[in-house]
Amino acid sequence: MDHARKPVRLVAVAAAVFAVSLLPNATSVAQQTAPASVEDGKYLDKDGNPTYQVKPDGTVDWYTYSGFRRYHSECHVCHGPDGAGSTYAPAIYESMKRLDYSAFAEVVAQGRQNVGPSKQSVMPALGTNKNVMCYLDDIYVYLRARSDDAVPRGRPAKHEDKPKSYADTEQACMGG
Repeated sequence: MDHARKPVRLVAVAAAVFAVSLLPNATSVAQQTAPASVEDGKYLDKDGNPTYQVKPDGTVDWYTYSGFRRYHSECHVCHGPDGAGSTYAPAIYESMKRLDYSAFAEVVAQGRQNVGPSKQSVMPALGTNKNVMCYLDDIYVYLRARSDDAVPRGRPAKHEDKPKSYADTEQACMGG
């Protein structure tokens, strides 16, 4: 299964999914997010979704580390440091407890407008923003790790090396 981060693939996946998946109550978070396989440095859960790996010494996988960097370059302005929310946008840290990968990709690519009696919020569509879409897996993995309290707030102190396949995919996606 090709898990390359290509904007066209991600937008197609995002457009195909319209419902937010709720995590099953019978399965623990650890069971749902545990890596079932690894492909060129990318950890995948039992359903083939990108997930994180944190070693006992606190070393995170490259995607979690990169996700921290990408989140803080593109997303934290609205959603606050480490996904904790702000007066401008909700705590994505909490939203990740309900969003599966496809629903996350849909919201990021297509945006969302929430209108209620006490507040209105608009998540802009970022499907054409390469700085987001080329790193969507990374951002998802980082936020998933934060949501599960697998990584603390702040920059991860140690990380795995960047896989060569990651560098190749990154260059292709960014148009290099």
